[in-house]
Amino acid sequence: MNAWPTLSAPEISTARLRLRGAHDADIDGLIELQTDPRVRAHLGGARPRDAVVRYFAENGVSAIAGKAGTYVIADRESDACVGTLVLDRRSADLPGHVTEEGEELELTYLLRRSGWGAGLAFEAATGLLRAAADELPDQPVLVVTQTANERSRRLATRLGFQPVGTFEAHGAEQTLAVAGLHAFASCCDREGSPGWWLGGRVGR
Repeated sequence: MNAWPTLSAPEISTARLRLRGAHDADIDGLIELQTDPRVRAHLGGARPRDAVVRYFAENGVSAIAGKAGTYVIADRESDACVGTLVLDRRSADLPGHVTEEGEELELTYLLRRSGWGAGLAFEAATGLLRAAADELPDQPVLVVTQTANERSRRLATRLGFQPVGTFEAHGAEQTLAVAGLHAFASCCDREGSPGWWLGGRVGR
């Protein structure tokens, strides 16, 4: 297993948002993200509300949003939970890799419906990736999204991720896209080359 770190910054600020750890006040928003059928339309469907409420009651909000690289997307003025954003390592046991060893950085995002259409996911992801580029060595970053999820694929493209292949998982076709981390460095052009790993193995 790869021991490379992920992002350690405790908080990241953008023009309209704060990326931070979870607070107890986020509970309603976090429950909504797991139970909204439209938010989870390409993620296996909404989870039963009773089960989600019980899970948080037993484990607290930190069980989902308490580890390094995991952030609540919060409105900068009200501090209300808008969604979640994660930069973690994609397990080598899962399909969808561009290196032989796997464990690449993987970006995942989930936004409450009330935040759709305002560019908040793009702003949050850009802020996180720029912070990661300033902290970590250059390496591939993956986005895996169900091919049918056009909204998510458009966001990945706008961020600068390049599709490199597809594979089957969870009963549906998934699209694997990649970008080079240092393409997001604040001193560089974010639209730069995805990097040398595009010649690597895809769809393991």
